[in-house]
Amino acid sequence: MGRKNRRVKTFKEVEVIDTGNKGKAVAKTEEGQVIFVDQAVPGDVVDVTTYKKRKSFFQARVDHFHSYSERRTEPVCIHFGTCGGCKWQNMKYEDQLYFKEKEVIQNLQRIGKLDLPENYQILGSENQYFYRNKMEFSFSNQRWLTKEEIDQKDEIENKTALGFHIPGMWDKILNLKECHLQAEPSNSIRNAVKRFADQHEMEFFNPRDQEGFLRTLLIRTSSTGEIMVLIQFFKEDENQRKLLLDFIKEKFPEVTSLQYVINSKANDTIYDQEVICYQGKDHIMEEMEGLYFKINAKSFYQTNSDQAYELYKITRDFAQLTGEELVYDLYTGTGTIAQFVAKKAKKVIGIEAVPEAIEDAKENAKRNQIENTEFFAGDMKHMFTSEFIAKHGTPEVIITDPPRDGMHKDVVAQILSILPQRIVYVSCNSATQARDLALMKEHYQIEKVQPVDMFPQTHHVENVVSLKRK
Repeated sequence: MGRKNRRVKTFKEVEVIDTGNKGKAVAKTEEGQVIFVDQAVPGDVVDVTTYKKRKSFFQARVDHFHSYSERRTEPVCIHFGTCGGCKWQNMKYEDQLYFKEKEVIQNLQRIGKLDLPENYQILGSENQYFYRNKMEFSFSNQRWLTKEEIDQKDEIENKTALGFHIPGMWDKILNLKECHLQAEPSNSIRNAVKRFADQHEMEFFNPRDQEGFLRTLLIRTSSTGEIMVLIQFFKEDENQRKLLLDFIKEKFPEVTSLQYVINSKANDTIYDQEVICYQGKDHIMEEMEGLYFKINAKSFYQTNSDQAYELYKITRDFAQLTGEELVYDLYTGTGTIAQFVAKKAKKVIGIEAVPEAIEDAKENAKRNQIENTEFFAGDMKHMFTSEFIAKHGTPEVIITDPPRDGMHKDVVAQILSILPQRIVYVSCNSATQARDLALMKEHYQIEKVQPVDMFPQTHHVENVVSLKRK
């Protein structure tokens, strides 16, 4: 069977009118077909050429700008347009907030067919750059080359990279000279490691051939000033490993946790790997309202610490606790929300699928001298059952913070079988949140909706909804 005709199309003077799926800019043809336009901003008027055609939409690149949107601003990063990390850097922050809030409300209304209160203004982030407390960079021996480098046809001496994957290309790494997502010493550490590895001719990883030495660099920071650096090696080379780790130790004495992993499997996830502490502690500490949370290399913790605090305050406020309630915290992670609300509850029970996270939750609760929490590990749809509830009590309040896929239908069904007085639903995906809330609208009224911008310069947005039983 021959390939389908994928003829390139050109559209002249189209106006970009909105943002859409995954933050892409949206325009429409005269016939009403959707065009997703790369690196455009609502309000731009452009000529575009398509490079992909699907049944219901085109994807296109800009050939020419006829006029620029008033929503535009100059990107601060030299890598904007190539790196996929901050796709909205060319949009003013107040307009980023507008489109994020719009997406949340549209999803709740269109997907969930939900009746919403009028007051739901998004909470912006005080810091629009350098807000992330965790970054992971990849090594590569075949870095992404610019068109200019390819066109010049000269021999390229240095092809190594330490940076981010090019969007949609698992084996292509952009070598980062700067990044505006994580505060110093993140850039200094990454650039120094890259220079040192090049100078000592260390092997950078080749993801296609599955060979090399240096694989990933993880940097975690905390509000307490502690810093974790973890190097992932594809294979053991004791001399080279010690050489690099000793360099980091001496060059950056402010690093409080220096660790490494030897990982020769096909993927670079470390959750099933042994993490070895080379210098300092095997963790860093995060603080929030006098509560301390131990963060190890595998721990989940909200990557924007300042906005996480705002998110948790909203969650606690929406729960309207008086000190008499039994609270279930579903998808509790390392128990941060559970412990944050515990002082206003009679008891909090946290459930989470990852056993290591539950061990962290228990340890953190003990450290914080919180005695009215219990944590249980297991798959949510198998743990959150009638038998579990009969044993541990029926909650008056449920807080749920599921992954992007939302809650399993069995979990929603179990909530509806016990009908707690109040539900607080925290979500990183308002589309699946809307789907779940639609299943509960017969029994619950939405009292408050609060979008929270955790990730400036990107399309991602969190949303918190409070439900009261009718």
